[in-house]
Amino acid sequence: MSTESPRTDAERLRIPRTIWALGFVSLFMDLSSELVHSLLPVFMVTTLGASALTVGVIEGIAESTAMLVKIFSGAISDFIGRRKGLLLLGYGLAALSKPLFPLAQSVEVVFTARLLDRIGKGIRGAPRDALVADVSPPEIRGACFGLRQSMDTAGAVLGPALAIFLMLWLADIQLVLWFAVIPATIAVALILVGVKEPTPASSERNFRSPIHWRVLHDFSTGYWWVVIIGGVFTLARFSEAFLVLRAQQTGLSITWIALVMVVMALFYMLSAYPAGWLSDRINRTKLLCVGMGLLVLADLVLAQSSSVITMMLGVALWGLHMGFSQGILASLVADNAPTVLKGTAYGIFNLVSGACMLIASVLAGGLWHSLGSDSTFLTGALLATTALLLLLFKPQ
Repeated sequence: MSTESPRTDAERLRIPRTIWALGFVSLFMDLSSELVHSLLPVFMVTTLGASALTVGVIEGIAESTAMLVKIFSGAISDFIGRRKGLLLLGYGLAALSKPLFPLAQSVEVVFTARLLDRIGKGIRGAPRDALVADVSPPEIRGACFGLRQSMDTAGAVLGPALAIFLMLWLADIQLVLWFAVIPATIAVALILVGVKEPTPASSERNFRSPIHWRVLHDFSTGYWWVVIIGGVFTLARFSEAFLVLRAQQTGLSITWIALVMVVMALFYMLSAYPAGWLSDRINRTKLLCVGMGLLVLADLVLAQSSSVITMMLGVALWGLHMGFSQGILASLVADNAPTVLKGTAYGIFNLVSGACMLIASVLAGGLWHSLGSDSTFLTGALLATTALLLLLFKPQ
């Protein structure tokens, strides 16, 4: 018995195999999604004739739908005690939406494809985060979330980089968009063969609707503070589509426009795991403050940028803020959620964030259309500062 103890302790500090499998699934699907997303705003504006406000509305509805769907998928995964089936459904729907983008001849078709893609993201998001929380040893939970986020973001680097290469080679956006189908298919295959989940502790589960008032009493004050702060922070984090439009505005050619997403995702990838690792050793709230401060700086730089270099500096800061906020927020939800309601906890968190994302992207598009791009980023800086103040005054 005593000879097995050191091995058991070591295993508790080793990132589980399922986390790695989920990381590679995220990598391939994000490669596919970001290949599309890095070209889509310019495709809509230059080829399909959409306005910045239209882009904002489409992005806001699509991204908020993803977050809103998470509340139901999270609750269902808690009810059935299984996560993998919902992951397969969510990633499968996203993969099936990919051919619609290159086939699109109108903004309406792009909107439909984007909505289906984000519904898929919503179905898989909360169960995936809950599965990470299920299999992660508490001592390295931040590192596990950070690793999956880093691998997800590695796909977000490779996707736009592949878009640049393909645009240089083919010089045809719609033809390039077809290549997104391949990594999406690989992601679905990896779920089938690589993702395993723990056996439920009990087969008897009492389902309670996540929108029933009684479920709200099961969550602590600390959890609700995370929800409120995350919501205000999301108001400041409008769609990255506006970074792409800002790049076009500063003179970056369509061939190289995807470089914006490469730079953002690269800094996100490089910071997500170190931030998660640090959050297991120092106060998570302090690191989240850093992330919010980085967003304020990013918005101020982007508001004042008049060249490609300064614009890229703002994009790099935006990527760093993502690395110092997204995985840490997910860890804070897990830290403050009841064990048997983790999926529901992520669902409620994303319900609030989804509503805020819709408001944020529509507001960003409206400000851009009526007052200019500077006003969009300055408003983002103001909202990020508000979230930072709320975090600083959060009850301990």
